[in-house]
Amino acid sequence: MAATTDSALPQNEEIPYIPSPYEGTKIGLGQHLRISAYWFATNFLWGALLTIMLPAQIKAMAPSYRVMALSILTGLAAIVALVVPLIVGALSDRCAHPLGRRRPYMIAGVAINVIGLAMMAFAFLSAKPILGQPNAEPGLAETVGILLGNSSFLLFLVAYLVVQFGNNVTSAAYSGVIPDLIPEDQRGAASGYMALMSQLGTLFGAVGSGLLLGGQPEGVKYALVSVVLVIVAAVTIFGIRETPLPARPPRIEWGSYMKSLWIDPKKYPDFAWVWITRALVMLGFYAVLPFINYYLTDVIGIEKPEQAAATLIGILLIASSISGVYGGHISDRLGRKRVVYIANVVIAVMALAFIFCRNLEQVLLAGILFGLGFGAYTSVDWALGTDVLPSKHNAAKEMAVWHIAMTLPQSISAPVAGILISSFGKTSTVVNGEPVVHYTIAGYSSVFILCAICFALGAYLLKNVRGVR
Repeated sequence: MAATTDSALPQNEEIPYIPSPYEGTKIGLGQHLRISAYWFATNFLWGALLTIMLPAQIKAMAPSYRVMALSILTGLAAIVALVVPLIVGALSDRCAHPLGRRRPYMIAGVAINVIGLAMMAFAFLSAKPILGQPNAEPGLAETVGILLGNSSFLLFLVAYLVVQFGNNVTSAAYSGVIPDLIPEDQRGAASGYMALMSQLGTLFGAVGSGLLLGGQPEGVKYALVSVVLVIVAAVTIFGIRETPLPARPPRIEWGSYMKSLWIDPKKYPDFAWVWITRALVMLGFYAVLPFINYYLTDVIGIEKPEQAAATLIGILLIASSISGVYGGHISDRLGRKRVVYIANVVIAVMALAFIFCRNLEQVLLAGILFGLGFGAYTSVDWALGTDVLPSKHNAAKEMAVWHIAMTLPQSISAPVAGILISSFGKTSTVVNGEPVVHYTIAGYSSVFILCAICFALGAYLLKNVRGVR
């Protein structure tokens, strides 16, 4: 939990309030789509990488250690996603570039992101598999040592961290766009378009890499992700209007700035509770998301799950897109909290339902219902965050702090889920001279139970937010 305290107020006053160029106007469909286009770009990237490409590539690189390898990769990358927005958000708040406060950092971040993707492609294509012994059961520390001691895996990890760094530079600056530009009475609609573009981006990323390009070389997939990222991000970068700061504010006093990141929950209770409830939902969501492919292999029995995973993510996100568009508009009329209560109950129940699925048809049905609930939640999520910001002068910094509620759980949830899955044991066999590892149903069930608890708490604790309907 973090935000602005009294010690930061003099610094806030050094950044003048800049009226939105859209103030007093009704933002039309075309402009909403241009503002939200970057959500499509970044979620296309993560839809392809996180749900399809990374699990398959990690399985090819470290077949005997795939769960812990993926946990290490996603856990360490989440630390980058935690730290970078705090710094870049503050810097972009004070940027006096003629293009505006946000767009210069967005351009730089996209460039770094593409460099990182090229590094990942090279690292994977030049990697040699890390093979374990079929009947060997190394401990957690030994497994981590094996993985980090392998030069191929280490290079792949570094490349992935570069991708995370570039993506978070762009996203941190972009986080200030909605508070900067969208009038308060239209933020629910803007949040709905954000949810729509996010879900569609993830959908096309997963389907594109898992179904359309499933049989293509990994280098082709990396090229596709890079091209889409650049083209669609450009729609936002060159399609929005920003009013530049009239003068460059004084340099940041980083000691004071770091102190300003802490919020006193007694002073800003609504911000604190929204932060906590979002963190709980993201903790549950990112505990299971990286391991969907492995769940399909180990529990449902699909040995090559990329196409099945793409289908599952596809129908889940179609459902999310439908509920996401309407959820934002409904929340403007009926209130944000009501939408969250219903949405979180649905996703909590469906998280438990995955435990009892034993074929792909059952998984797909559960995925549709989960998607309807999660889309409704994400449509309101961003609007809730902007509604309770402690300060409007440092919007990107404040949104970056709020964004920690998503990134901090990721650094925790994937390693915790990996340990849970691994702790219930695994079976190892040799097929065509190579070890094949399967993890137990009990391990995945423990993760789904954890998810359901987090989703339910995320709804229950929202009752403590008093300043938002």
